[in-house]
Amino acid sequence: MLEELGAHVREVRLPAHLEGLNGIVIPGGESSVMDKLLRIFNLYEPLRDALAAGLPVLGTCAGLIMLASELEDGIKGQESLGVLDVTVRRNAFGSQVDSYETDVAITGVSGPPLRVAFIRAPLVTRVGPEVEVIATLPGGEVVGVRQGTALGVAFHPEITGDDRLHRVFVETVRQAGFSVATLQTA
Repeated sequence: MLEELGAHVREVRLPAHLEGLNGIVIPGGESSVMDKLLRIFNLYEPLRDALAAGLPVLGTCAGLIMLASELEDGIKGQESLGVLDVTVRRNAFGSQVDSYETDVAITGVSGPPLRVAFIRAPLVTRVGPEVEVIATLPGGEVVGVRQGTALGVAFHPEITGDDRLHRVFVETVRQAGFSVATLQTA
């Protein structure tokens, strides 16, 4: 999806892959495994430092969990990167069989609400004073936040093929003074 928006994309798996980064996407998956792999491959601290220095980031689903400053129900020893001043509850929407699609309006995304997928999705249960809530469900549940150049959403916007949230991220990269020619994914 990012390539279709003009970004050059490569995988980041080792600290050396962080060199020249202009932005990074931390995708969905299993946050506890991501945490372990970041530490095994000595990527945790360099990535955390780059994000703290303002590297633009989009975290989707498990990526949101990884960006949170606090986890309500992480596994024993699980760490997050602490980029967003939020508390996140893992798997707040249930198991894999409870997955569903719905429409979500997102601040900064023009047009109708985005069709998105919630798959074992997290939920933001606390929002710090510097964090902007950009997406909620009809019951008021917070499912999207932004703090500086960090965007975190509890859902998968890429599954339904709508690229508007990714466009917002690409614009965030540009506004931060970076080129999207070397946008990266973790």
